[in-house]
Amino acid sequence: MTSTLDSADQHAAEVPEYPMNRAEGCPFDPPPHLRTMQREAPLRRVRLWDGSTPWLVTRYGEQRALLADSRISSDPTNPGYPAPAPVSDEHSEGSPVSFILMDDPEHARLRRMVTAPFTIKRVEAMRPFVQRIVDERIDEMLTADEPVDLVDAFALPVPSLVICELLGVPYSDHDFFQRNSKVIVHRDSTTEQRSAALGTLAEYLDGLVGEKLTDPGEDLLSDLAARVESGELPRREASRMGVLLLIAGHETTANMIALGTLALLESPEQLAELRERSDDSELVASTVEELLRYLHITHNGRRRVALEDIEIAGEVIRAGEGVIVPNDIGNRDPDAFAEPDRLDIRRDARHHMAFGFGVHQCLGQPLARMELRVVYSTLYRRIPTLRLATERENISFKHDGSVYGVYELPVTW
Repeated sequence: MTSTLDSADQHAAEVPEYPMNRAEGCPFDPPPHLRTMQREAPLRRVRLWDGSTPWLVTRYGEQRALLADSRISSDPTNPGYPAPAPVSDEHSEGSPVSFILMDDPEHARLRRMVTAPFTIKRVEAMRPFVQRIVDERIDEMLTADEPVDLVDAFALPVPSLVICELLGVPYSDHDFFQRNSKVIVHRDSTTEQRSAALGTLAEYLDGLVGEKLTDPGEDLLSDLAARVESGELPRREASRMGVLLLIAGHETTANMIALGTLALLESPEQLAELRERSDDSELVASTVEELLRYLHITHNGRRRVALEDIEIAGEVIRAGEGVIVPNDIGNRDPDAFAEPDRLDIRRDARHHMAFGFGVHQCLGQPLARMELRVVYSTLYRRIPTLRLATERENISFKHDGSVYGVYELPVTW
């Protein structure tokens, strides 16, 4: 079978660039061009920064099928991998590759080393700690002068404190790691800037692993240090795992807290129902799942490269061709979710792909879900008159990064 875009006279201008401008429409919605592609064809070529033309997959069914297919690889060292930006030396000290960009069996071997703290049982044991953090941050907000920036006062500190506790990282260093993580996730950071920030964080985490070798605690870095000492894991790999978990553990959840709050403030009837039924664990859980589906804050798309020819949806992805799976538009597929552009906190949205799908789905999703459930069941109950302290058009959205959200969210009550 021949691809519709394989003909020799296919003009380069007909291949749209990716990523696409999200600012054209509602800031909660995927770019309009993705909607058009989803209606017209589930697979289409797009052009990246380097001139390469990988396949963009926009429909939910094809996305799940490909993410679960062992014939595509997550390894960025494979020729044809659709890198979102220029990459530095994969063997540099600050390399972020770690296990999330590896294939099985090495991916599975390394992932198993850090799964224990993220099991549902272990995560639920942390709930009282998370509840205390949430309440303490709300207490501080209520004594502060209004308006308050919800991002700075609440959305960032809560997941930062949680991941620091889990990893064994001093929270006193949070400004340091948040500053460097912003450079790493910023779309316009140069290769040199991103590499330097990764190297700085890797050096910092390596120092902490060294401390845990001599003075272990009850935390994840101590567990990794024990594996270093036993010879199961190189110390450098342990520090890279620490970098990955530290960044992923606060950037994504922080943006979800703030953006989710904004979405609920713009849906006052649903916010009122959630506030009045904040003790209803099922409604709180469905609210979290629906916001994860509706907002989906990672907008670079999951990147893969075909290892073999794959026939799907009337096209053939050839071995060595790149694949991009933007789950934000997949989560708005009307074949998977009725009225997908409508926020509905009563919807059963548990089959969304905000955390990915297949063997590489997000390791920390039980922790993220628990944190969001505590936040969404507490914040609006304790501050029932919470409202924006500015007009929506004055809010700056993160169109310049790989993790989407708002820079600031001024609120009052």
